[in-house]
Amino acid sequence: MISVKELKNPHVVRRDLLASLVVFLVALPLCVGVAVASGVPAELGLVTGIVGGIVVGLLPGSKLQVSGPAAGLTVLVYEAVTEFGLATLGPIVLAAGLLQVVMGFARFGRWFRAISVSVVQGMLAGIGLVIVLGQLYAMADTAQPDTALAKLAGLPGLAAEIVTDTEAMTAFGLGAGTVAVLLIWPKLPARVRIVPAPLAAVGLATAVAALAGLRPMVADVNGLLHAIDLPGAAEFGNLANVAVIGTVLAFALIASAESLFSAAAIDRMHDGPRTNYDKELVAQGVGNTICGALGALPMTAVIVRSAANVQAGATTALSRVAHGVWLLLFAALLPAAIGIIPLASLAGILVHAGCKLVPWKEFGPLWRDHRGEAVLLAVTALAIVVTNLFEGVVLGLLLAVVKSAWETSHVQLSTRELTGGRVVVTLTGNATFLRLPRILEQLEKLPQDQPMELDLTGLRHLDHACRVALENWARRHNHAEIEPVTIRR
Repeated sequence: MISVKELKNPHVVRRDLLASLVVFLVALPLCVGVAVASGVPAELGLVTGIVGGIVVGLLPGSKLQVSGPAAGLTVLVYEAVTEFGLATLGPIVLAAGLLQVVMGFARFGRWFRAISVSVVQGMLAGIGLVIVLGQLYAMADTAQPDTALAKLAGLPGLAAEIVTDTEAMTAFGLGAGTVAVLLIWPKLPARVRIVPAPLAAVGLATAVAALAGLRPMVADVNGLLHAIDLPGAAEFGNLANVAVIGTVLAFALIASAESLFSAAAIDRMHDGPRTNYDKELVAQGVGNTICGALGALPMTAVIVRSAANVQAGATTALSRVAHGVWLLLFAALLPAAIGIIPLASLAGILVHAGCKLVPWKEFGPLWRDHRGEAVLLAVTALAIVVTNLFEGVVLGLLLAVVKSAWETSHVQLSTRELTGGRVVVTLTGNATFLRLPRILEQLEKLPQDQPMELDLTGLRHLDHACRVALENWARRHNHAEIEPVTIRR
């Protein structure tokens, strides 16, 4: 929230308003690009950006992170729109927002910090790969296959089309040029980098297309009010569909995780107040509830815009609120400007954003130092590509739980022989069903013709499956003429 004391300081106000202009220039092409890639009108991306700036910006939580439509939800939104229709998107987003509000008031925010980082990285990597596969087709102004595997299989055909079709080659050139500008821009002098890279890349591609007389595909723009379609009772009735409920859960969980991980990253970039995760979750939920009521895209906190906000020198929430005001003024006064941007250029921005979601540099060190975590990351990412976002994340979470259970269920078995030939078998550690085969293999190798005692007093945990298996082993192990194995607990 913005305090009156902060607004009375002209230095703070001036600095934050300047920062808000930088964030606006970064957010503008991303809002439009994410909307187009999600299969919805371009204006709906601006609506979400406006709500994320003005509404969420005024709520408590994080002062500096900026919310809006995110590339990380593009795949899920596209799947939802394709399967259930654009009219059902609003109720899905609204329900997800209400669920986020409930989770925030129930103080679930802190628990998102317990999600395995490898699963989150794998989720983002999988999303990034799917985005890149889809937007490569959009860069060539050509239709893309329905599934990620089909898109992958169709790449040779896409390459052939680009080489042989002049229109596809022209569009792809604009998209590739956009990616090239995004890669080169950070290496240019500081005075040039005053203009944000996404805006410069889109602006240059648009100028080249106009000056060269090219006619690439552009977004269909009808104005802000025409794009907003308030959902009715029939659309809300679709929430009774089990598949729609699954999508609501996916929206809420993934948007919440991405927002809170973004908050953690932004907190490391500044020395100001730390984020209250529960309040931030409520703020994100309120924002998504309003976006859903307007039939717009879901929102998350976006690391690109948030980092630009911090780097531009913002210190209060004024910058993120003001950036939402600039988006509103642009959408109201200059909507036709969106209609001249080549779709191939917007696709290039998303290809670049998708590549940045894949942790290329971190994977090597992770593989060397924590191979299990690297496998978890890779499996989650590949599962998202092969199946879908929700199933891939669920598989990743299940594997993380199994991996954690396996690593914590260490158990040691030792034997010692007492005077008189009695053998004492001691188990220490955590005995769970995951280690049961190994425990039984070791026990079955012990002699069957000696008095024996099984000492379980050193176990920190003994689950039901292990207890039953050990009791059965104790009854059956020794020969009939030898006393049964005794158990000391």
